[in-house]
Amino acid sequence: MHPGKTHGMVTLLSRKSVLAGLLLFFTLIAYLPAIQGGFIWDDDSYVTENQTLRSLEGLSKIWVEPNSSPQYYPLVFSTFWLEHKLWGLNPTGYHLVNVFLHALSVLLLYRLLVYLNVPGAWLAAAVFALHPVHVESVAWVAERKNVLSGFFYFSSAFCLFHFFGLAGEREKKLNLWWYTSGLLLFACALLSKTVTSTLPAAMLLVLWWKRGGVKGREVAALAPFFTLGLTMGLATAWLEKHHVGAVGSEWDLSLMDRFLIAGRALWFYLGKLVWPRELIFNYPRWQVDASIWWQYLYPMGVVLVVIVLWLFRKRLGRGPLVGVLFFCGTLFPALGFLDVYPFRYSYVADHFQYLASVGLIVLLVALVSKAVSRWDRRITSLLALIVLLLLGWQTWHQGYVYKDVKTLWSDTIEKNPLSWMAHNNLGAVLADEGRLEEALSHYLKALQLNSTHPEIHNNLGNALAKLGKFRQAETHYLQALQTNPDYVKAHSNLGNLLATQGRLDEAMKHFSEALRLRPDYAEAHINLGNVLASQGKFDEAINHYSEALRLKPDSAQAHYNLGNTFAFMGRLEEAIAHYSEALRIKPDYVAARKNLELVLQIKNKVPSKGDNQARQ
Repeated sequence: MHPGKTHGMVTLLSRKSVLAGLLLFFTLIAYLPAIQGGFIWDDDSYVTENQTLRSLEGLSKIWVEPNSSPQYYPLVFSTFWLEHKLWGLNPTGYHLVNVFLHALSVLLLYRLLVYLNVPGAWLAAAVFALHPVHVESVAWVAERKNVLSGFFYFSSAFCLFHFFGLAGEREKKLNLWWYTSGLLLFACALLSKTVTSTLPAAMLLVLWWKRGGVKGREVAALAPFFTLGLTMGLATAWLEKHHVGAVGSEWDLSLMDRFLIAGRALWFYLGKLVWPRELIFNYPRWQVDASIWWQYLYPMGVVLVVIVLWLFRKRLGRGPLVGVLFFCGTLFPALGFLDVYPFRYSYVADHFQYLASVGLIVLLVALVSKAVSRWDRRITSLLALIVLLLLGWQTWHQGYVYKDVKTLWSDTIEKNPLSWMAHNNLGAVLADEGRLEEALSHYLKALQLNSTHPEIHNNLGNALAKLGKFRQAETHYLQALQTNPDYVKAHSNLGNLLATQGRLDEAMKHFSEALRLRPDYAEAHINLGNVLASQGKFDEAINHYSEALRLKPDSAQAHYNLGNTFAFMGRLEEAIAHYSEALRIKPDYVAARKNLELVLQIKNKVPSKGDNQARQ
């Protein structure tokens, strides 16, 4: 090889390495506040209280029992399982992995855009890396679904680019390897989040864009991808309804309603990409009314844009149409045609457009890059730097919103004061802090905004019970059960309230109903055990406490109650062991420490059974 060519290749590789390094550096810096954040909202069911992360048996359940986790995305929960073994419940590790996965997706996207000779490829990848609309996907631990599936999505696309010859000269000897790897990585993407089922359609768009048509053998090659994606997509849709709970009046929408939602959502997402201000964790859920004429303007506008881009494809090129179709098609699963649980709160969410945003980001950056291609390079570089700095600053600032649940819900209420969900959840945070009067005001505001939601009534009942307002608390528990007779938490909490008032038979009925509805509900086992223990039925109580510990091994409450029961029975060694375990799990457990000290004193002074008693 000629020395000059060798030097040129080294220079090119060095330049690419520098550009890739800058992407990684910018991404890490922009997400530093998010890395320092904690767990929020449903991170408890995904990580902190997810019992499947605690054992090898749990790992098996993640894969073979779709109902063992909030959603059947086994690769996501397998990463959580591994991380739980590495750093327990330290949120920093989980956040770092999310940022790392996002950064890898950025690098893969950059490589794909280079293969496609897209103008401004590096800038487009940098905008994807730093755009604040993606903070929700990266800073929210439970949205590992997005960043993990995104990594596999882009990895699969990388393999398919090589298989279809879009990455330069086609390597025929490696075709089978590229194809098999692409299919395997696509399966991994689906097992992380099934919104990635749109990948084969996206590949057809890219092939049509670059070659002006799609051959029959290319469609045939993608047929297994379509089949796999459709199968997993239908399975997820079924689970959303029958496991996650996407059923009820919030999803009673006509086909026309769904078209109106889809059209408006597409313009909403475009707006947030172009002007990412006032990003909210829970956007207002707008009213859909097919009788209002202006609501039809949204879907009609989308159709008009697609028609215009199709008619002018020869003059404008096929790229703009492909970018718009990619955006709309990738968003399709979240546009309202399929029922998904978050629609209970809002028809839109920033994390819905994590992958879809690529279409418009690349299109807009490419158009601007071509428009300013004749400008002085120093000016264009300066403008690009300003844009990235503004996006990075907004992402940095938005990362602080995910510091903790209190910050998140306070920010949401400030930007969307009519969010009943935010008021309800902030009330729960304040109640945990013992600020019951403040919590009560937020619960009442949530109830004013949504008078029928059972969770609000249940939380109100909890706060009122702690304030000693038992009659009002009972009313709200009953209202929660009237709306949803299968609401397990309301049954358990009402049982507690009744037991406190000495109405043990009624309490037992509610605990038993809670366990009938959900046999693996550890709290109901503990509560039922408490009633049995108060009646002197210690053996039965021990059985329920032990079952609670089997279901939730780190329950300090179950250990504490077992300690009390064994102390009453004179089995001091066992009582000491359970009090000690309760303190190991919860070092600031004052009651457990006092009872442990008392039992130790009794054991040292009077070892006989008759005198061994501990305070409840």
